[in-house]
Amino acid sequence: MADCHLLFLDYQEEIGIGKAKKDRMIFSKEALRKRIRKWFKDNHPDYEPKFFIQGSHKMKTGIRTKQDICDLDDGIYFFREPDVTATTMQGWIWDAVYGYTATTPEHRKKCIRSIFAGDYEIDHPVYYKINGQEYRIAIKNTGFEDSDPKAVVEWFRGKKDKAGKVLRHVMYLKGWCDDCSHKMPSGLAITILACNAKEKIVLNDRDDITLRDLLKEIKKALDLEFKCVVPSVPNDDLFEHYDENKKNNFLNALDRFIEDADKALKEENQLSASKLWRKHLGNRFPEGKNEKQETNSRLASAVAAGAATSNPWADEQ
Repeated sequence: MADCHLLFLDYQEEIGIGKAKKDRMIFSKEALRKRIRKWFKDNHPDYEPKFFIQGSHKMKTGIRTKQDICDLDDGIYFFREPDVTATTMQGWIWDAVYGYTATTPEHRKKCIRSIFAGDYEIDHPVYYKINGQEYRIAIKNTGFEDSDPKAVVEWFRGKKDKAGKVLRHVMYLKGWCDDCSHKMPSGLAITILACNAKEKIVLNDRDDITLRDLLKEIKKALDLEFKCVVPSVPNDDLFEHYDENKKNNFLNALDRFIEDADKALKEENQLSASKLWRKHLGNRFPEGKNEKQETNSRLASAVAAGAATSNPWADEQ
């Protein structure tokens, strides 16, 4: 069967965020922090903002979209009880960052977004915390709700392996979602699904096999219960508000990906196998060589059986 492991490593490199873009994002992040600190010092000195990078940038699972856009979440924390509404606090952040970019900032439900057109976006969710209570996030026109993004980062760190396999596969799955023509789960949801599925399989030395096994475990779990619970307060279900159309679009896309992943692993020609992966990961996934590849009988049997709980390389390491 065709071995596409090295093609997946090239794919990760292709969808990853390069150094030049990372450097620009960090520069903008620091400039915005400076701007926000000054604004509060001048306008609300009794509110002292603290900052914490969170989300995919902190977990190192961020990708570039097909439009070459990526994002950075820089949480703003106040360690005092607000005497204004959640929407007002968000509005203060909007006032602080307004004018830094040519594009007007967006006041979204859970953050203020600064848009660096055609390059990247920086989101500023707003939190407060007082002693003995959970972190609380500001939500536009709603109020404050319990939320602990730092705990999610720590949870993910506990799921990672030293070889970086979990991190890579989260990126592969995000790349898949980005290439779909319909709405797919958020990056956080995909990360949670992948990490939960990882507990049920043995991570293979080949990324093409591991990805197929993860997809099958994700589907198995969702067939039992269509839920994706955040592993920190408020432990909300990210799929709670999915309607039947959105749910079915995701599950059908998952079925199609699994079907083609099985076919790709049984292909002897690497080019043919890569074309099956490209159907779901897009043109950024590289084409393989137009040649037949030999494989040992034990590995071929494991692939044909879809063995997701055993490592066919175990006796050869």
